[in-house]
Amino acid sequence: MSLSIGPVRLSSRFLLGTAGYPSPETLRQAIQASGAQVLTLGLKRTLGTGSPDNGFVQIIRRTAEAQGARLLPNTAGCRTAQEAVQLALMARELLETDWIKLEVVGDEQLLAPDPFELLSAARELSALGFTVLPYCTDDLVLGQRLLEAGCAALMPWGAPIGSGQGLLNPFALRALRARFPQATLIVDAGLGAPSQAAQAMELGFDGVLLNSAVAQAADPVRMATAFAAAIEAGRQGFEAGLIAPQDLAIPSTPVWDRAA
Repeated sequence: MSLSIGPVRLSSRFLLGTAGYPSPETLRQAIQASGAQVLTLGLKRTLGTGSPDNGFVQIIRRTAEAQGARLLPNTAGCRTAQEAVQLALMARELLETDWIKLEVVGDEQLLAPDPFELLSAARELSALGFTVLPYCTDDLVLGQRLLEAGCAALMPWGAPIGSGQGLLNPFALRALRARFPQATLIVDAGLGAPSQAAQAMELGFDGVLLNSAVAQAADPVRMATAFAAAIEAGRQGFEAGLIAPQDLAIPSTPVWDRAA
């Protein structure tokens, strides 16, 4: 059940965020339970203020190394392309990775991506040799432009960050999958339940990235396990071939006309 991002193949389709956990030990256990091989790491506050992180960064790095996982620093909190590029350069130097989850927020209430600043930053970071994974909306034209800019994947939202609403626009997500059959597509943000992750995978998406649904659960470790199972089940369902929905009933056991 491998996931390809550029030339890199990963054994898990679960990408896990590392913010907001109740304790460093809970974070460590949740990472292990998830089986995730990509861990996102928000560095804006740490790099920008020099504030203590209570050991979370070191725990993430040690757990990632033990699990064979990659760190995916993100530019969460950035509002302009320039700010995002500067943070990406700092993250590359600090964490020694050219992978970056690109976030440029344009709306304060929904934390919706700014498509113009996002595309500008994606072009610049791709030219600088980054493997760019942009957090974007489900807009088809924006997706096309980001892929043309050199992004290694598209990561459209299912719903606003942390909302737990699931897939608000399955039609748009299906359109992305149909329009870009060779691209790596990962649903990022807005999922609140394992069933919603399974739904994303059943649509043919390549992976799921989430944070709040695990970090804020009553039992984050158990929730990480549940999401991992749902992601695998959804992918297997997609690959097995789901039956097409029908308006009318179709008998599973044919009934032959015995009047003849």
